Amino acid sequence: MRQAPLAAHIAFMMIRSLLAPSALLAAALLAACSPSSAPEADTAPRAKSSGVQASCTGRAYPEIGGPISLINDVGERVTEETYKGRPTLIYFGFTYCPDVCPMTLVNVERAYSQLPENIEPPQTLLISVDPERDTPEALAAYVKAPRFPENLVGLTGSPEDVRAAADEFLSDYSRIEQSGSQSEYTMDHTSLLYLMDEDWQLKTFFTHEDTAETISACLGELLAE
Repeated sequence: MRQAPLAAHIAFMMIRSLLAPSALLAAALLAACSPSSAPEADTAPRAKSSGVQASCTGRAYPEIGGPISLINDVGERVTEETYKGRPTLIYFGFTYCPDVCPMTLVNVERAYSQLPENIEPPQTLLISVDPERDTPEALAAYVKAPRFPENLVGLTGSPEDVRAAADEFLSDYSRIEQSGSQSEYTMDHTSLLYLMDEDWQLKTFFTHEDTAETISACLGELLAE
């Protein structure tokens, strides 16, 4: 797979902020569900490393994360203020995603099940990159899948609101037409999990290379602070 344009910007930001390029960071920019366009030139600002190279505690980049204004899966308008006060894990995906999205959410649930008893899982949000099909009703049914996190909440909105939210997280996505397919199209998107702290600041992120065990270990360490 090739990297999506905005996703490529994240790679340049992160790699430059570390002592050496990391396979983990390269993997973080792989897009899900279909090939995406080649990386563009490095025009993004540099992020500052928090000092722990290539570890889950060294991925807190201030350029990633920001305000959102979306509709949850019961039809209510929500913003980042709705979720402040507790850590929040965010994933950008969509209900028609055939593999990467459901596998990621199953992996998150497995990670939560391995947390120490004294650690409460973070709030968990699925922000749809396919607002045309992912209505609140569609998301409400999707998030109830038995192997997904029990506290998973789906968010959608107008195309403009969804794009604005994705841009705040430097998360890219695009529509890929599939002629002859029942679904008609799919979505090419960045596949990252973002952990926001109680103040809606990025605490760390996870890639598709993270296992339930590595996610659980990192959450256990960060949420115990």
